[in-house]
Amino acid sequence: MKNNYSRLKWVALIIIGGILFFLASAANAATTAPLPLQQQEISGVVQDQNGIPIPGVTVTVKNTNRGTITNLDGEYNITAPANGILVFSYIGYKTVEILVDNNEEISIQLEEDVSALGEVKINAGYYNTTRRESTGNISRVTAEEIELQPVVSPIQALQGRMAGVEITLGGSNPGTASTIRIRGTNSLRDEGNYPLYIIDGVPINSTPVETNSIIGTAGLDPLNNLNVSNIESIEVLKDADATAIYGSRGANGVVLITTKTEKQRGTGLEARFFKGAGTVPNRLDLLNTQEYLEVRRAAFENDGVEPTQYNAYDLVLWDQDRYTDWQDFLYGGTSETTNANITFSGGNDNTSFRFGGSYFKQGTVYPGDYDYNKVTGDFSLNHRSANNRFNLNLSVNYGVDINNLVGNLSLNSSVSRLPPNAPEVFNSDGSLNWEDWAVAGLNNPLEGNFNKSETKTNNLISNASLSYQFFKGLRLKTNLGYTHYNSEEFWMLPSRSYSPDSSFPNISTHTSSTRKSWIVEPQLIYDLAFSKFNLNAIVGATFQENTTDRVSFQGSGYASEALIGNIAAAENIINASNANSVYRYAALFSRVGINWDRKYYLNLTGRRDGSSRFGPNKRFSNFGAIGASWIFSDENFIGDNLSFLSFGKIRGSYGITGNDQIGDYGFLDAYEATVGPGGLYPTALSNPDYSWETNKKLEVGIELGFLKNHLQVNLSRYRNRSSNQLVGYALPYITGFNSVQANLPATVENTGWEIEVNSRNFSNKNFQWETSFNLTFPKNELISYPGIEQSSYANTYRIGHPLNISLLYDYTGLDPETGFYTVRDVNQDGSIDYEDRINIQDLNREFYGGINNNLTYKNFSLQFLWQFVKQQGSHTLFNAGRDSNPIDKVLTDEGYQQYSQSTQASTAFMNVVNTDFSIQDASYLRLKTLSLGYNLPEALIGKSAIENFRLFLHGQNLLTFTPYDGLDPDEAVSGAGFSNLRTITAGVQINL
Repeated sequence: MKNNYSRLKWVALIIIGGILFFLASAANAATTAPLPLQQQEISGVVQDQNGIPIPGVTVTVKNTNRGTITNLDGEYNITAPANGILVFSYIGYKTVEILVDNNEEISIQLEEDVSALGEVKINAGYYNTTRRESTGNISRVTAEEIELQPVVSPIQALQGRMAGVEITLGGSNPGTASTIRIRGTNSLRDEGNYPLYIIDGVPINSTPVETNSIIGTAGLDPLNNLNVSNIESIEVLKDADATAIYGSRGANGVVLITTKTEKQRGTGLEARFFKGAGTVPNRLDLLNTQEYLEVRRAAFENDGVEPTQYNAYDLVLWDQDRYTDWQDFLYGGTSETTNANITFSGGNDNTSFRFGGSYFKQGTVYPGDYDYNKVTGDFSLNHRSANNRFNLNLSVNYGVDINNLVGNLSLNSSVSRLPPNAPEVFNSDGSLNWEDWAVAGLNNPLEGNFNKSETKTNNLISNASLSYQFFKGLRLKTNLGYTHYNSEEFWMLPSRSYSPDSSFPNISTHTSSTRKSWIVEPQLIYDLAFSKFNLNAIVGATFQENTTDRVSFQGSGYASEALIGNIAAAENIINASNANSVYRYAALFSRVGINWDRKYYLNLTGRRDGSSRFGPNKRFSNFGAIGASWIFSDENFIGDNLSFLSFGKIRGSYGITGNDQIGDYGFLDAYEATVGPGGLYPTALSNPDYSWETNKKLEVGIELGFLKNHLQVNLSRYRNRSSNQLVGYALPYITGFNSVQANLPATVENTGWEIEVNSRNFSNKNFQWETSFNLTFPKNELISYPGIEQSSYANTYRIGHPLNISLLYDYTGLDPETGFYTVRDVNQDGSIDYEDRINIQDLNREFYGGINNNLTYKNFSLQFLWQFVKQQGSHTLFNAGRDSNPIDKVLTDEGYQQYSQSTQASTAFMNVVNTDFSIQDASYLRLKTLSLGYNLPEALIGKSAIENFRLFLHGQNLLTFTPYDGLDPDEAVSGAGFSNLRTITAGVQINL
């Protein structure tokens, strides 16, 4: 592939050189352009046919970049030449062009256009489309829906807002990576299910960044460094028609993030600030000291065992009247949030720019001084030549964050269930109390408290898009992108965090990760319109290279805590490792979009991908898709007979995408050095013939509009089949290798229904109310896996069931003699093992969705989103009678086993945890977001320089209704603990 890759790279460089030549030509054309005509100020009011002002109408000067939008009263002000043409456009209304003709005031009324469904441009990746014209399935959220949310990553802001998009938070700690699944799990490997992230045309590695801090196995979200307030829109591409143009990179869906740009004349300043606090919204109903001690005494009485200082320190040694609410101690704090944004923009007819910065800080609910800090900067530039042939779009996003979270400290639910009469964890001088815990033979539960973990990351994402129009309909365009992500983690473990008896030395751990990538994508774009025939064609190529480096080591034996981290002062440097890899990707792609009379649409996409992750025999593969739609409401025989139907479209698509989300160099033999000098031992076996996973996607859908599109319904049915699964296949030890990378003959199917409804419920001069609703019924199934019984996955998966399952014992009730839990010994061999796990528990969601409402009354606005999920999941059981505080249900519920601290009782408890006895309804209805805003009227602002002054109040996770007994119903499936803090923020926005 290397020679092919070099040739393709040279082709790209030649094309870029051509573009630079045209850039020089365009600049020369701009300098020789004639002087513009005299400009004049124009103002007016835009209303609907009922005389109601329309805010947000786009007013532009035709054939220029100059534009503005109407304010809340429908008013606008713009500069235009005396013989210019003003264009008024707004979604749901017919676009109007008015000749200036020396008029200083132009006020108009816009007419509703029932055929203008979705005239807002939707980013489809390499091209733009609209709701009306799209043959694929694309979900979209805008800045207004996410910019006020107090979240670190924009992915967190999407919960409940999109059909077919499932997001599970990784935990309550700021910066933790969330899990996003677009239409289910396709691959047997976790790392094979990440979607493709595209930011302003630049692909981003979506794999979480490894860390040693409290964030743990979830890792850091690679999108943390983005400023959520700087995002214009997020589109998610789901079906084959929408994703196939990205080839193998789009197998699990594509997330397109577009940042804000400025496209209007003049200068402007926007400042936004908000501050708030978050808390854990729920508590477990645990026992108080007297209830707990009664249960413990009853356990010893039931066992016929005498309590001693060794088996019952809480009864013999500890204060019987002491009470500590360990839940409040552990996560009863307040997570403060601060966010500040400022943006400056400006421009003229040909050039506009925008740059800004932000600061974000979020604390934690844990005891201790831990927080997350982020500073971002962004810049965008749009320019086109005077003859409108050359266009330049540049965007740069840079973010730095510092995550100060403790490492190696178990701030988890086990600490919250300590006996309520347990001793103090700190001495009066602030040191850890070892003596009172050591008497009971225990370590202090906050062992590691003085450890510190500081993770610094910086992320640069830059993109330049250059285009030149040779003649009407033919453009040459090139996207150039470069990213640089660096993470530096310092983890300090001082000896005072550990028992003096352990002789723990002062230790530091250092981890550095760097991700760099560049991409070049030359494209030739052709548009043709002839009578009722319209054609849009794209031919292009992709050249991409990613490099990854990771260095880690430990320093040990520092003479004092003050020296920890000074490598020169370390007595030993141990566990040093250095890993690096290079990933190269090249592709040719094409897309042909055809429509006839704006009623019949056909979209053909093809791509040939090449990946360095496969052996020489399998590096290249072909992918493609076909999508079609018919707007049947435009047919005369429909419009004449179904007057209530304002819009109707049937669409469908089918295509094949690939997947190469595996480790680099997996097709090669791998060896590691032996402990002794001069030796090697094998760790992986070569397989030059393993190839791409394939994902075959099929979808049909219908879109309907009623009552002049006041009610819009979108119904989709999809089926995705992922086969030729890429996994590391375990090998017997006799082979001398641990594993071999191989394609398994397994097929995973995801099917489902998606329903989206949008309605304009009410609209008059003072009051408007809009509602959007989405609902998804997903189904995941392993439909085929020949030879699974002989594979290493025999105890993990089952044919005909989802991938996300639990294999459970059959619970048979309480033993009438002992009062302990019992499970069925299926094969009656006298032992309980995996062969007895005959019950299959589906841990996937049955359905999920959200209901969003937007209401405005004069200067007030109210937005609220209800998120709902139907699911089952595991809940934490409590072994009543042991030295762990149980829930209060054990006092009255006869379904629990009798109080005991015996080994037999513990064995019974461990068995029942792996039965359906531990499965509970974890469905919920949650008030996910609520925002209240107020715009100061112009009468109060007066003639000051302030254009808009807005006050707002925002709530997150305010209410949750669920039958689940745990802290958070999301933990029932994700195991992430409490991940949804109840947060309230208040702020102000000023526009000058």
